[in-house]
Amino acid sequence: MVDSLRFPAEWEPQSAVLIAWPHAGTDWAERLPDVETTYVALVAAITRFQRTVVCVQDAALRSHAEDMLAGAGVDLSKVRFETLPYNDTWLRDSGPITLRSSDGFHLLDFHFTAWGGKFEAGLDDRIVSELHARGLFQRAERERIHFALEGGAIETDGQGGLLSTWHCLHERHPDSSREEITAKLQDWLRQDRTLWLDHGYLEGDDTDAHIDTLARFAGPDAIVYQGCQDPLDSHYTELQAMASELAAFGTREGKPYRLFELPWAKPILDEGRRLAASYANFLIVNGAVLMPAYGDAADAAAVEVLRLAFPDREIVAIPCRSLIWQNGSLHCITMQLPEGLVA
Repeated sequence: MVDSLRFPAEWEPQSAVLIAWPHAGTDWAERLPDVETTYVALVAAITRFQRTVVCVQDAALRSHAEDMLAGAGVDLSKVRFETLPYNDTWLRDSGPITLRSSDGFHLLDFHFTAWGGKFEAGLDDRIVSELHARGLFQRAERERIHFALEGGAIETDGQGGLLSTWHCLHERHPDSSREEITAKLQDWLRQDRTLWLDHGYLEGDDTDAHIDTLARFAGPDAIVYQGCQDPLDSHYTELQAMASELAAFGTREGKPYRLFELPWAKPILDEGRRLAASYANFLIVNGAVLMPAYGDAADAAAVEVLRLAFPDREIVAIPCRSLIWQNGSLHCITMQLPEGLVA
């Protein structure tokens, strides 16, 4: 199986999306009702197109989540619950990175350090092994890799092309060169070219510039990215430099990428702290793109940009203002599972 493995793009067919329900033992405790409203809207949107796998910490939380979802009219036959312990709900970074072949799947279980040891993550680091042991995944081998890598730090075009930010990977592995990290990632992820961004960041982001808050593949020849059009904004110089880097990149055929610039929301503050409101943190599902919305005038413009980038998919806005209070957004709390992986 191993020799035929490939890393599928997010827009390829999916069997489900994996999430973990927030509870009072997570960092969401202070604003739990608000964030649960977002989770209900998220599951309602996903189940219009495919199934959702929801991790819950115990039977009581499952019952509570079921009641909330049923009350919102969600089809619970499209929701599968898995009971296991977890520290927090950022499944993009603690969930499995899945490679596929013609006859099965290979789950890459990278070491999750909570973004360089910023938080406790012992339970989250065991999520992939727990779900694998419970039989969630069909025809799947699991490989534990003792290297810190989060799913939000990498983007693939599904054709062997990887997109990432050097700052993030260098922060995780300061003693490794770019050449060393590139070689390791390309070997594990079965990629043969890597595009490194040296610019781009968001205030309020504690991931050290994950790519999924900045720039995303929208096809093998297209990239959607978070722009900043305000010269007075603190992000302007960095995001303009990032846009120039993206414009200089070439596709596998040597052509410039088709670039789609997302609008910039007005600053959202929490007791003076700037929150990381990125429209690039969208989630692709079967037939749709779920876009984080922040209650800003730019929400509608972001929908239009994504319609241009994904003309064959419905664009669904999900209220995510509560998520950025904890420094992440829609893509950060989800992990897509390729078609055939979940029974």
